[in-house]
Amino acid sequence: MELRSEIEPDFETAGKRYPEILRLILEYTDYCDEHGDEDSTKYKKLEDRLHVMTGKEMSQFNLWEWWEGDGAEHLSFDISLPNPQMVADITKDELSEIVRRMKTFEIPDPDDLSFKGIFYNYICFGSSYFPDFLKLNFKGYDIKLFQSHKDKDGNYYEYSHEEIADTLWNNGLNNHEKNKK
Repeated sequence: MELRSEIEPDFETAGKRYPEILRLILEYTDYCDEHGDEDSTKYKKLEDRLHVMTGKEMSQFNLWEWWEGDGAEHLSFDISLPNPQMVADITKDELSEIVRRMKTFEIPDPDDLSFKGIFYNYICFGSSYFPDFLKLNFKGYDIKLFQSHKDKDGNYYEYSHEEIADTLWNNGLNNHEKNKK
């Protein structure tokens, strides 16, 4: 199911920003390897430049030790991707599609080497885009809905994507009326 453009991650904007952001991060790493940055002067300049480019608060990202995370490519993508927004009149079908994407390992066309094709799985399983979208738009969002749980007999289980969508839908939308579609 295709989602409305205001719900879908903005791959077009991310794709335009990505090459420059990746270049800046890798240049900073090379600089640190060669000269160090003990007083974090260059780090602060990089943060400021990336903030101006994206409008994002850079303190949420580790620009210095990205190799301990998902790598420079994923870090650059996360910085490049515009933040999710509050969306009016989200339907239950749209909510269900978001949850399905987060719960279902879906491999897009492996031959799709477009920017979106390369980062599609990451947006569903590694990026914080959809969790942030749900947190922003749904009162009952909790990451624990997507994690394994242990019942009283010691057996592990996970909620289905339908159960998660129902829970979120029943707890309500943030600052919006439900659209009963």
